[in-house]
Amino acid sequence: MELACLTFAAASSSPTEAAFLRRQPLTFLQPHDRCHQLLRLSAANISSSSQNTGNSRGNLSAKALKQSISSQWDVSNYAAPSWLPRFEELDTTNMLLRQRIIFLGSQIDDVTADFVISQLLLLDSEDQKKDIRMFINSPGGSVTAGMGIYDAMKLCKADVSTICMGLAASMGAFLLASGTKGKRFCMPNARVMIHQPLGTSGGKATEMSIRIREMSYHKVKLNKILSRVTGKPESQIEVDTDRDNFMSAWEAKEYGLVDEVVDDGKPGLVAPTGDASPPPKTRVWDQWKVEGSKKAKKNLPSEERMLQNGLVGE
Repeated sequence: MELACLTFAAASSSPTEAAFLRRQPLTFLQPHDRCHQLLRLSAANISSSSQNTGNSRGNLSAKALKQSISSQWDVSNYAAPSWLPRFEELDTTNMLLRQRIIFLGSQIDDVTADFVISQLLLLDSEDQKKDIRMFINSPGGSVTAGMGIYDAMKLCKADVSTICMGLAASMGAFLLASGTKGKRFCMPNARVMIHQPLGTSGGKATEMSIRIREMSYHKVKLNKILSRVTGKPESQIEVDTDRDNFMSAWEAKEYGLVDEVVDDGKPGLVAPTGDASPPPKTRVWDQWKVEGSKKAKKNLPSEERMLQNGLVGE
């Protein structure tokens, strides 16, 4: 049947194609010798296994069949060297999660919010007495997605410490200020920005009015929460968030968005807690303390002191 179909195809095709097909030996229509060999090995394996399961000939045939079908190398029992790291150990997210660290380093949308919420719930279920540290470097994003993260932070019985690195703007700044009181930190070179909710609307007049009413609701809600976490009156929050309000680390501390500015004299935020020995040299504002030597004062004013003295423009 296959030979008749091939002959018909050769006759119905162009003269060049027909001549090419006539020149081929057409041996592929016959069973290949290798197929015969595999069939013989399979039959020998079945017969030997039925007679004696422990027969070495049957095991050898199965192994030969496996090598013939797959490849010339049998790697079923291969074990990776012990010095090679496992694949899951190369995932920085999982490695940080083992240290109870969550990193929010992208725009806040529904996908990011679901990921952060699941991490918060997981760490809180594991141990409700240990702090959860959330590092934030985000330009903001969706208000509803950010409110979902905020509710998850308040749902956790464990304290959620927030640390700003780089930029915490819009909803990023809101989540930064929503951490546990006394455990909200900011890096000295980070920036914090707060403003009122932004959005666009289009379509019919009724649809636009619905959208405007929803944005007004979010504005009032965010101002109430910011007033509670910062200690500022809502009227001042409304004025300060009317436009983009950028702050330095110390300005954010003075405003009440964070509690401390992480300086060189505050190690231990990321370092493992197993080794409690202090570093050989620590900086406490303008003093350097070196083991085995006297205290030496250096004129190295911090940015906060320079701002107070008016040496740096705000």
